[in-house]
Amino acid sequence: MFRIAVSLIALLSLLSAAVAQTPPAPAAPPAQTAPVKPVAKKPAKPKASPAKPAEQTAAGPCSVGVIAATQDPFVVETIGLTVFGNEYTEVQVSWGLDDLVFARVRAVAGTTQIRRIAYAKGAFDAYYHPKPSLFRNEREELSNLIRQIAGNAGCERYVVVTRSEGMLPGTNQPLRGLGILHRGVGPISYSFLYAYVGVTVLDGQTFEIKKGPAVTLEGVMKHMADGFGLDEHLRKVDDSLYPVTASDAANNTALRDNIRDFLTERLDKIMPPYFAP
Repeated sequence: MFRIAVSLIALLSLLSAAVAQTPPAPAAPPAQTAPVKPVAKKPAKPKASPAKPAEQTAAGPCSVGVIAATQDPFVVETIGLTVFGNEYTEVQVSWGLDDLVFARVRAVAGTTQIRRIAYAKGAFDAYYHPKPSLFRNEREELSNLIRQIAGNAGCERYVVVTRSEGMLPGTNQPLRGLGILHRGVGPISYSFLYAYVGVTVLDGQTFEIKKGPAVTLEGVMKHMADGFGLDEHLRKVDDSLYPVTASDAANNTALRDNIRDFLTERLDKIMPPYFAP
């Protein structure tokens, strides 16, 4: 009995030693967590851009088509004591005169729907500088020209603003379009701006030239009164505004501003009757 007990004790001792010498199981690697994906940010809403001003449409209904054809030439003119002292020069300028014409028409048109009608460069050359002829029909020429320019614009009527011609009071000297005139010598001299523009209205279907606004008694009296004073197409200016040479006119800002102001004044007088109700 004693031997059996001793044997069991010895066996248990061997087992304990074996367990003590067994290396511990390697620790399990730490569990890897899935990388956290960054939350995609929603793109910021673009800021609303300021509304653009409404532009004039080139399509749709058209009550009045406006053709501004004063164009770019500005006349520098001298009238001497004799015909041999006369000088006449057309200077090409970039003063936005036709843009000004359209702006003044739009200003007086009120609620009337208008559209500016563009035309090719040189379209009015033959009209302003016709070939010599004994029997020129200027009205027919203008009617045919506007028919070509208008094309299929389909306006009810067309208002055409062109350069016109007048006469220097007290002389047989013609004045054409927009320009500046110098007359006299030394202290007995003067300078004038002049603005001769004409307005023609044509039917949108037949392109027949229509009659102008009805002439009132008040208008006749005013015209007669103007005849006793300075012609309304002329504005006296200081001689210093007259360019030293004709070519200097193109870069003369004072001259540009003065003729634009005078043209505005003329248009604001003659245009309203064409849009009267």
